[in-house]
Amino acid sequence: MKTYTLILVFVLIGNLSCYAQSKSHTTSLFDGTSLQGWEVVNPENGKFWSVKDSVITGGDGTINIPTNTYLRTTESFEDFEFRALFRLTGDHSTGLINSGIQYRSLIEGNTIIGYQADIGKGYWGDIYDEHRRAKLIGGDLSTLNDILNEDGWNSYIIRCIGNKHELYINGVKTTEYFEMDSEIPSNGVIGIQLHSGGNAKIEFKHITITKL
Repeated sequence: MKTYTLILVFVLIGNLSCYAQSKSHTTSLFDGTSLQGWEVVNPENGKFWSVKDSVITGGDGTINIPTNTYLRTTESFEDFEFRALFRLTGDHSTGLINSGIQYRSLIEGNTIIGYQADIGKGYWGDIYDEHRRAKLIGGDLSTLNDILNEDGWNSYIIRCIGNKHELYINGVKTTEYFEMDSEIPSNGVIGIQLHSGGNAKIEFKHITITKL
């Protein structure tokens, strides 16, 4: 009887493990050649977004960005782990060189509203609530400062499960945030911001998401 019980337990554990693995499936959000699956939030700013050398590119580093512009997924996500490589470049003497990754964000007309994992000098690893509550929490850069390549390629991970948000840059955890307002939506699109103010250029590649 004990042997049968142990076998049954192992079978149940194995089935649960297989079920958990089947629930977590990683997919690419970028095909490397086009913006299929993405839309510019305000179509008037479509000229700022393109695909160059298998990289999603916002701006060109020489033209001043006159207004905040956003590229966003057509699909929405709730609990997930987002991964991407990104590079932000530009002359800081021309103005603010800044970007960010929108997530669990809503679209109202030509406006995107929601969480943003910040990118840029003075903002690395912050969580900002775009067009809603402003800055929610600052990033801990005590370790990241030693390995961050401000003008080169870095990695970003955003993990959201329930009301818990975690940000990682280059594998270093910068931010942990718990959303205590139950009225804030937990499902929304992923987006890329190109901030106004300077001659900025933002690039993204190897963009994947795992639904959790």
